[in-house]
Amino acid sequence: MALTSRERVRRAAVKLFATKGFHGTGIRDLAQAAKLSSASLYHYMGTKEQLLAEIMLDCLQRLLDAAARELDGVDDPVERIGRLVTLHVTTHARQPNETRVVDNHVDVLSPRARRAVVDVRDTYEQLWSDAIDDGLRSGVFATTQPAATRIALLEMCNGVARWYSPRGPLTLEQLAAHYVQLAHRALGVPDMRR
Repeated sequence: MALTSRERVRRAAVKLFATKGFHGTGIRDLAQAAKLSSASLYHYMGTKEQLLAEIMLDCLQRLLDAAARELDGVDDPVERIGRLVTLHVTTHARQPNETRVVDNHVDVLSPRARRAVVDVRDTYEQLWSDAIDDGLRSGVFATTQPAATRIALLEMCNGVARWYSPRGPLTLEQLAAHYVQLAHRALGVPDMRR
């Protein structure tokens, strides 16, 4: 099935923004990569910033929706963190360009566009905070710095987008399981719960 012009623009933008950066990507670059003329490009994207914000919002919303599905009906904070880590690692490994765009370009957005993106990101990160807080309250987590630990875990998982290769020594499932173990250790989960 052939891609629509709008899908070609989006794919080109994701690849270029991830590799050249937002400011390093020109309109001509986008048009050439999408196989469109520069003049017709705006018909499919609005401004370059609108395109970036749309990509970021879409990626974050898909991640948030997937997390909500993963956590539906799961009360145990150890299991919730495990599922969040697994989802974050696998998403970053499977969609490295999209996740690099989301993780690295918030600061280039105007305040209004940034607020919308940050709101969705914060809602997603609140799932992590809630799981950690619940684990601390129930005594299964022992970190003295829950906010810093949450940020460290997210950054650890984000890094997968920069280096993971399916040709490496670990399958994606093995890597995700290892990251879950690392997260459990960082949160002070007792050995018998890991």
